[in-house]
Formats: sequence, C-alpha cells, structure tokens
Amino acid sequence: MHQIDFLQDLAVVMIVAALTTVLFRVLKQPVVLGYILAGLIIGPHTPPFALIHDEKTIETLAELGVIFLMFALGLEFSFKKLQKVGATAFIAASLEILILLLAGYELGRLFGWSQMDSIFLGAILSISSTTIIIKALEGLGKKNESFAALIIGILIIEDILAIIMLALLSGFATTGSFNAIDIGQTLLSLGSFLGILLVAGLIVVPRLINYVARFKSDEMLLVTVIGLCFGVSLITVKLGYSVALGAFLIGAIIAESRPILKIESLMMPVRDLFCAVFFVSIGLLINPALIVQYAGPILAISAVVIVGKVFACSLGCFLSGQDMRTSLKVGMSLAQIGEFSFIIASLGQTLKNPQGDSITSGFIYPIAVAVSALTTLTTPYLITMSDGVAAWFDRSAPRPLQKVMETYTKWVGGLIKEDASNLERKIITKLGLQIGLNLLMVTGIFIAAVFLHGKAAAIWPQFPGGREGVKAAAWLAALLCSFPLLVAVWRKMEVAAMLISEMSVPVAKAGPRTPALQAVIASTITVVGTGVLVLIVLLLSSAILPSRNILLLALLILIVSGFLLYRGSVKLYARAQSALHDTLAEPADPAEPAHHEQAPRPVLPTLLRDAKLETVAVKAGTLAAGKMISELKLRSVTGASVVGIDRGGSSIINPDPHEELTSGDQVLLIGRTEQLEAARTLLNTAQSAA
Repeated sequence: MHQIDFLQDLAVVMIVAALTTVLFRVLKQPVVLGYILAGLIIGPHTPPFALIHDEKTIETLAELGVIFLMFALGLEFSFKKLQKVGATAFIAASLEILILLLAGYELGRLFGWSQMDSIFLGAILSISSTTIIIKALEGLGKKNESFAALIIGILIIEDILAIIMLALLSGFATTGSFNAIDIGQTLLSLGSFLGILLVAGLIVVPRLINYVARFKSDEMLLVTVIGLCFGVSLITVKLGYSVALGAFLIGAIIAESRPILKIESLMMPVRDLFCAVFFVSIGLLINPALIVQYAGPILAISAVVIVGKVFACSLGCFLSGQDMRTSLKVGMSLAQIGEFSFIIASLGQTLKNPQGDSITSGFIYPIAVAVSALTTLTTPYLITMSDGVAAWFDRSAPRPLQKVMETYTKWVGGLIKEDASNLERKIITKLGLQIGLNLLMVTGIFIAAVFLHGKAAAIWPQFPGGREGVKAAAWLAALLCSFPLLVAVWRKMEVAAMLISEMSVPVAKAGPRTPALQAVIASTITVVGTGVLVLIVLLLSSAILPSRNILLLALLILIVSGFLLYRGSVKLYARAQSALHDTLAEPADPAEPAHHEQAPRPVLPTLLRDAKLETVAVKAGTLAAGKMISELKLRSVTGASVVGIDRGGSSIINPDPHEELTSGDQVLLIGRTEQLEAARTLLNTAQSAA
C-alpha cells in the first residue's frame, strides 16, 4: 500500500509541476514560481482536499534535489573564480549577515516578541537561499554573466558562516550566553574539515575520475560521480555540517577532472528532476490561513529582507572595490531567504528550555516559510530589473557622487595591484597560507584521533594497556599521519624566516655585518616558530596523551619512526604538493603559440574555406531579444548558425538550442556571405515589424 501511495504522490507532483512549468514558460515567467505554485495547489492546506498522502517522502526527495543542485553548481565552479572574488565575497557576506541579524532582532522586538524569538528571526533573515538564486539565474540565462561569479562566492561564504551561526545559536539557546571556547572549537573543526577535504580531494578524486573515464562508459562514470557525491554529503552531515556544503565541495573537486563536460551533461537531467521536487515541496509548506493571520509581520519582514539585503550586499561589494553597477546587480540578486532559514527555524523548535518547551514560539517556522515564498516570488523580477536599476542610477546619480565612487573603486583596485607587485611579501604570504593550511589539516587529524579513540575504547576494552593503551595508539597514529605535514611546516618556516631576515636587514644599511645579522634573525624566528609548533602539537594532544610510562615508550617509537620516515615524508609531501599544483594548474591552450615562436596559420578543410564568421549584437526591442535560438529558426531560414555568444564578458561556446538570447549579447555566426547578411537582417528586425 505504501508503494502505491508513494507512486501516486510522485505522479501528482510531477504532472502538476509539468503543467505549471509549461504554463509559466508560455507566459515567459520563471519556472521556479511555477513549481512553487504547483506545491501550493496540491498541498495539504489547499481545499477541498490534499492530493499528497506522504509528505515525508516528498521532503526526502526534495533533500535529494538540494544535494543534486549544489553538486551541479560545484561542477560548474572553479576554485580560481573563488580566489578572484574571495575578498569581495567575504566582506559582502559578513556585512549582510551582520546587518540582517541586527535588523531582524530589532524588528522582532518591535513586534513585541521575546528576546529568543527576535534573535532567531535575525538569524533566519541573514542567510540567502543558494538553491533559489542559482535556479533563478539559470532560468533567466544569467548564470554565465560576470556578476554571477560574485554571487556564487557570497553564497558559499554565507553557507560556511551559517554553519558557525547554527553552532552559536545552539550554545546560546541552552546556556543563555556565547562561549568563546565553543566558538573557537567550532571554527577550528570546520576549518580542519574543509582543509582536509579540499586538499585530499583535489589530490585523489580527479585522478580517480580520469581513470574511470578511460573505460568510456557513461553508466560507470555517472554511478561513480553520484557515489562520491552521496558519500561526501553523508560524511559532512555526520560531522554536523550542511549537506549542501558537502555536495558543493565534492562537485567543485570533481570539476578539476578532465571529463567535466561529460559529467555535467550526464548530471543535468538528474538534477532537474529532483530540483523540481524541491521547489514543489516549498509550495507544500505554504499555509494560506497562517499567511492571512500573520499578514502584517510577513509583509514587514519580507520588505526588510528585500531592502536590507539589497543595501547590505551592494554596500559590501562596493566597499571591496566593485563598481556600483556590479554591486547593485549582486545586491538585487540576493534578496531572499530559503533552505538555511528553514533549518534555523527548525532548530528553534527542536531545542528545549528547562521547562521542556521549545525555545522559540510556534509561529516562527510558518512565518519563515511564508517570507521565503514571497521573497522567492520577487527574486526573478529583481534580477531582471537589476540592469535597469543600475542604468537608472548611472543616469540619475549626481555627477560628483559618481566621480567619488569611481575614484574609490580605482583606488581599491590600485591597492590590490600594488600589493601583488611586491614579490617578497607575496612569497611570505603564500608560505603563511600554506603553513596555516597544513596546521589546519594537522588539527583535523588530531580531532579525528580523539573521536576514534573514544569509539575504539568502547568497542575494544581488551586492547593492550586498556584505555591508556588506546590513548597511546591514537596519539602515535595521529603524530605519524601528521608527520609529513609537520615537516613541511618546519621547512616552510625556515624559508619564511630567511626571507624576513633579508627584508629586515638590507645590505645598504648593515654593510659587512649583514650576513651575521640576517643569520641571527632567521635563527631566532626558526627557534621561536619550532617552540610554537611543539606547543600546538601538545595542545592538540591533550585529550589523548597517555600516562608517563606509556608516553615515553610512544615517544621512543615516534623518534625512531621519524628518523626512518623523514626523507620519505619530504618526498611524499612534495609529490602531494606537485599533484595538487597539477590539478589546479591552468591547462595549456593548444591554440596559443609558444614564446618566441610565430603561430602557424591554421589550414581549414576545403569544406570550410568559403565559411565566414561575423558578430551581431542583439539589441533591445528586436526579434532576437528574449527568444531562444530554436524559436528563431535561424538555420532553416537563413542557413547561418550560432556558434558562440559573448554575454557580459563570459563566453558560451556552441550554445544549446534552448539558450535564450538577451539584449546586449554578442552573437557569433558562421556561414557564407549571403547567409550572414540574411541572418543579420533577421536578428535586427524589430518585434513590431515581425
């Protein structure tokens, strides 16, 4: 009977979703809104009766939709893009969360809500929905525009900060105060997890995928990729982090493998199917009666979300050096809440006070769902309006103000370039980042050792030496696993010490005493750094240090092992670093000539010698603007074909027939002279004349 109910529910979801999708496509509206409307139509709160019998099963399928959407986003992501937008993303995300936290708290107090309700309201409003934004950008054909990379970077930073926020809210709800030790432990464990996952994943996973791809089996490749996606997502959830974060990270790691285009094409239908269920499930949660009951607070909170996020994100982007046009487009794309807000609202209902009641009132969760639904409805329109608002600002803002803003943007850009030109500082910064990453990975190894030590002591009470023996084994294993990383930290510390000494004592001032002074400074930094490194290892070991006698025996084993493994550790780390560098290195462009060599003139096949290329701009109000390539029937009418689109500095090579052209696109056409002339005429035809 359960199987029949599940099949019926799934059939109802997909049929209604399909009908609403077709309707919204005909009306040229975002399909996300159609999915949410489908959920509202078939939901339990819409009369005359509910069409869905098992909402839990639909929610499970919706969670799969989040996993697949974030995984697909990771596949299209590049760590180099995050590096370029990292500072902007961090500043904008941090400022957004801070401003919305304060705004939500003050709004809750204005409504007369309790302090805990107000705090949770601020947290609910502070995180934008990655799932909704990415789907909206896809539906509007703007995911490949330059400002979209900034949006993705901000969303990633938000998800990371949201994990920290969840831990802080849990501690505050139970103790009534924020514990600095708990905050530090949360940050340390999260950083260690991210460091280990990224480094180990970038070394191992792309090579595994490349090996599987050699069998040229789509089935084998798809199963392997989905297995990695679910496996890492499970590990992430088990460690108390967001399933969306784990899915995104493994997707970004797999994106560094060679068959990434094939993987994307295989994953697209799977992603679209489950994403449809996810957005339908949001519609299922909407209760029209509650929306009517709390209409005032819902409208006020929605307005605060939209205005507050547009202001905070735009300001953060501008302060970090982005121009005002880009900042406005980013801010108007992030003005909504979604899945993380539901998680925070659920946390408030799950946590109990000493009296056994939930720490937040029962109306918080339905209000969060309603605000999410309303802001989701406005998101596609805000993204579409962002170009017009940016153009209006350029026209209407006082010229002196625009001049000051342009000067500030150039000044920040100049600071970045000036900093990048200092080679010695750049090298020291890079060494510091590598040392920090290695120490994070060492921390993660010791955290894992502490966790496994507790499990092993419970499962294997007869271990030699008892609990002290388990501690010694865990401590020794953690140190041996960390040994290559610790050796690398020490060696990089030596190099950094030498560079600092050379910068501190220039030859022009010290004269013949320069080598001696430099040696003293370098030795002092190395000795102090070694002491700090030993202290860090002792602090990390505090939970699993065995008794004195067993500790001495373990130290003896460690010294002998270290002597034997030193050279091997250096080689192992060097190979791992080389593998990581190879994975992240830009592939050589075969079309780019080598230095000091003249590029040979390409020889076209006889069939293509009469073919010509021409670029045509898509203008607003013409037949091409807002239409898909397949709808124009360009090839059948003129004989010319679209081979590329330049959209806001981003290139779409060999676009899909369902790609929608937008005003401002530069369309690259191929064909004979007369075919190109006909295509240009067709694309420039006004809509009123068509």
